[in-house]
Amino acid sequence: MIGSDIPALIPITFLAFAVLIPLLGLWKRHLSYYWAVLGATIATGFSALGFYNYISGSETIRYFFGGWEPPVGIEFVYDGLSGFIVLVINTIALFVLIHSRLIGKREFPGKVTGYYSVAMLLMLGFNGMVLTGDLFNLYVFLEISSLASYALIGIGEKRAPYAAFRYLIIGTVGGSLYLLGVGFLYTVTGTLNIIDMAAMLPEVIGNSAIITALALMVAGIGIKAALFPLHGWLPDSYSYASSTSSALIAPIGTKVAAYVLLRVVLYLFGVDIIDSAIPITDIIGILAGIGILYGSVMAIAQSDLKRMLAYSSVSQIGYIIMGISLANPFGFIGAVLHVLNHALMKACLFLVSGNLRLKEGHTDITKFDDSYRKKYPWTMVAFTTAALSMVGLPPLAGFFSKWYLALGTIENSNWLLLSVILISSLLNAVYFFRILEKVYLRDPESTDEKTGIISSLTTNEVKPSMLWTTSIIAFGILAVGLLNAFIVSAIVTMFPAGL
Repeated sequence: MIGSDIPALIPITFLAFAVLIPLLGLWKRHLSYYWAVLGATIATGFSALGFYNYISGSETIRYFFGGWEPPVGIEFVYDGLSGFIVLVINTIALFVLIHSRLIGKREFPGKVTGYYSVAMLLMLGFNGMVLTGDLFNLYVFLEISSLASYALIGIGEKRAPYAAFRYLIIGTVGGSLYLLGVGFLYTVTGTLNIIDMAAMLPEVIGNSAIITALALMVAGIGIKAALFPLHGWLPDSYSYASSTSSALIAPIGTKVAAYVLLRVVLYLFGVDIIDSAIPITDIIGILAGIGILYGSVMAIAQSDLKRMLAYSSVSQIGYIIMGISLANPFGFIGAVLHVLNHALMKACLFLVSGNLRLKEGHTDITKFDDSYRKKYPWTMVAFTTAALSMVGLPPLAGFFSKWYLALGTIENSNWLLLSVILISSLLNAVYFFRILEKVYLRDPESTDEKTGIISSLTTNEVKPSMLWTTSIIAFGILAVGLLNAFIVSAIVTMFPAGL
């Protein structure tokens, strides 16, 4: 019985805890953290159960709210792709929330109850966007997640409210463009249900309203996904937000938006009819390629670790959107696999950033030195694992998604995008290896006195709750790489019709 209700149980869990946390916080505020972790644990459990049922042979679950079937009612759809994505985002959120207890005391003291309640609303919005089978309902969840994101980003450094306000303005434009596109689709098809609409679109694809809707929706979702050049909100948002907010939003937020773009392009419209109306795959492919290189170059120019990771995210989201634009099986596998891989890698890197900020009080790369390998050995091992994976070294996870994307470009004879993948990997090596050099190689200009001080240093690692969450995600990067064949075999079952 629970299996058939999983599409509803996952978002309802987050909604319930979003309400319970402030109520229970009136009783004992310090327990808010534990209630948030409990909520994320339950939702992750439902996500794991649902995906296990799917790979064990269960069919797609279509859950009709209130018993009203579409097109009158609203449905949630749990298929292989949506089940995979909710499992990824909820697992990452669980580890980030577990990691956050000490950071919360340092970076947002006195606000923990509100913070964790809003974090539950954020996850409600993200899960709703992934699971809903209704285009307007998707907009509702998009706005829920956006409002929660603005609040979480605003709790941070002195410039965080400015970054949140800027994101609010740009994000509102993105949401409005998406909603206008949905309105155009509704006027032509008379339905908001994705499955019903997908069956109607081949007959009306030449309609100018449909073409306009496609352009508006892709632009709106592109803003939320930080697709170049619509990424302007992202660097400041990730840089100035609290460490926990960055670690929660960066690995998840843009991936959910990329998932929506994948659903719209490959599942709702379909490659055959979408490119007959407007060459949308070519357009987003070119923008993705430029974004990959732009984000990598800008990351090299940064002196702060969080800001470097923010620009790296602009680059990495380009890989996912590139996979969508290729519109072939290899590209699809690469895109979906990179959602998982980048979520793990970026979560690990931002958790390391939080660890260093808690201990050192900064994330200034120019102040990093070889004492870090003595003071934070396991934290730096986790950073090294994630960094090498981002570069694309086997057998770490990042190599395999880039490999499938490269195969996708070769299948399409798109040598330009293949060169982008190769060049960007070299650029990734530049900005990550400069940190590894500072940490693991002795400074030739250091004095004997300084060298003696460093050699006498003892381990000063973060508390176990922060260290083991970071380490498990780092181990997950290796495990996903080693289990690549099994994961890809599951992704193959998610192919959209006609791919």
